[in-house]
Amino acid sequence: MSNQQIGYIRVSTRDQTTLRQLHDIKLDKVFKDEFSAMKGANRVGLLECIAYLRKGDTLHIHSIDRLARSLRDLQQIVDGLITSGVTIVFHTENLVFNGNDSPMSIMVLQIMGAFAEFERSIARARQREGIDAAVAAGTFKGRPNTFHLADKAKQMRKEGESVKAIAEKLKVSLRTAYTLLEREPALKLV
Repeated sequence: MSNQQIGYIRVSTRDQTTLRQLHDIKLDKVFKDEFSAMKGANRVGLLECIAYLRKGDTLHIHSIDRLARSLRDLQQIVDGLITSGVTIVFHTENLVFNGNDSPMSIMVLQIMGAFAEFERSIARARQREGIDAAVAAGTFKGRPNTFHLADKAKQMRKEGESVKAIAEKLKVSLRTAYTLLEREPALKLV
């Protein structure tokens, strides 16, 4: 069925709520993702949404930064959907794209996308500064860096250790043990 009203909602963490996004819009179907857009590839909800959309459908999105955090990604998604005959509505920015867009509305989309990307890079820089300051003060409580354990984990695996045993011996989670086993070897500086 075409001419459906479809919603796409994304929050960065599972602790955040989706309630403020598109709550007052009557939608036929909603797709959701719970992850940071910067992590990229695991946008299962978005991929399912794009596959579901048909010519004549309208895709409703709370704001540009909920769809993409990079200008390139934003432009590719919007262009692809418009080419497929889908109308896109960004509610916070009050922008509608349907293929008959004026050069001005396209420029506004690009500017807003660039601002979202810029805002994200500023936030990352502030986060890095805060972490560096906390490390220097000896008060950093973040996750310990386990990268240096990759070579040891791989050696243990070659020696026949189970992943569970590796995790226990290295005092890391099972998930981290699997990640360590997938990592590229550490660079050896001469």
